[in-house]
Amino acid sequence: MAGSRKKKQDRRFSGLFTYDTNLIVAVVFLTVFGLIMIYSASYYKASMSESFHNDSAYFLKNQLKWSLVGLGAMLVVANIDYHKWRYLALLGYVGSVVLILLLKTNLGVTAYGATRWLQIPGLGQFQVAEPIKVAVIIFSAALISGKARTIQKSGYLEPIKAIIQVMLPMIVVFVLIWKISNNMSTAVIVIGITCVMIFMIYPRYWPFFLAAGAVGIAVTVYLYVLQQAPEASEGFRSDRILAWLDPYAYESDKAYQALQALYAIGSGGLFGKGLGNSIQKLKIPEPYNDMIFSIVCEELGVFGAGLVILMFIYLLYRIYIITQQASDLFGRLLSIGVFGHLALQVILNLLVVTSTIPTTGVTLPFFSAGGTATVFLFVEFGMVLNVEKYARKKQEEQTVRVERMERIRYQG
Repeated sequence: MAGSRKKKQDRRFSGLFTYDTNLIVAVVFLTVFGLIMIYSASYYKASMSESFHNDSAYFLKNQLKWSLVGLGAMLVVANIDYHKWRYLALLGYVGSVVLILLLKTNLGVTAYGATRWLQIPGLGQFQVAEPIKVAVIIFSAALISGKARTIQKSGYLEPIKAIIQVMLPMIVVFVLIWKISNNMSTAVIVIGITCVMIFMIYPRYWPFFLAAGAVGIAVTVYLYVLQQAPEASEGFRSDRILAWLDPYAYESDKAYQALQALYAIGSGGLFGKGLGNSIQKLKIPEPYNDMIFSIVCEELGVFGAGLVILMFIYLLYRIYIITQQASDLFGRLLSIGVFGHLALQVILNLLVVTSTIPTTGVTLPFFSAGGTATVFLFVEFGMVLNVEKYARKKQEEQTVRVERMERIRYQG
């Protein structure tokens, strides 16, 4: 009797502890590691600049503040039934379009040749790309789950038609981000998130390979034409590609940041120069932002860089496990969307830092300084935790039903 009472008690209170501890530990580890590296990469420049009040811990304090806000937001969102986000999906999509259009007003802030921030009186600046990514995940999950049966049909015409219907709203956002904010990397991530979500439920792979091949051919042709006639190139994006193709011809300006990052990576060796001992952080513009992984490589070497990559892989693995356990398709798609966002962001950042692709503004989650990106990233993890919570709750309810049936059968 006592054992039975204890089981019931455990079951009654288990709802308080249904979060995936492994995922939370991975998030906290990467957050703390990121804070350490932000301080290491920024303390010298912050201490030497009046813009940062000559405070060596300026970026650390700012990032810590937003990390705590993000953790709080994650816990709040983790307790909101994820099914409710479905009712806000269309509103979120419309809001995303409005945010992009607001960049063309007096609220838009232009820096480094791109307009990516909004200045809200009394609140400061925030980067519109971050809430848009969350809205895209929710809207795509709602749209795809509503057309899932058609997408998964055995024919060809109807599934492709349904996929096109899903992709059209995302293409609109893609074009608006690209043309209005000059933010090609975010535009690619937005369309990539939706593609990953469709890929995970579509029963055939050949359309994706065909599309990837077509994109690869188009990029190859474009690079060849650009190399043959570099004088015909226009815009900063073409200049970045030319600098990537021949960095030493642009080493004093357009390829300067990329080359300094490579020098940092190459000088790190196996175990690095030691935390805080980077030399290249004195040369890389804003080393605490997009190029912070190169500082990780220089100070902590292959060992430290490998540890960071392994932790990202483990975090993605935990999200994938939750995706498989989700109690319904909408929850599964939400988790896939967060998985796709994190994977694309990390992969693109590492490719940029190692000069595998041309330089573009892609931050490294948890490591690059930035309040808006930090808070909304934690919001995404909150949604994943809630998906896991409801999956476990459903599993527990099913276990109770099975035990009750067994008990009835035994008594009968």
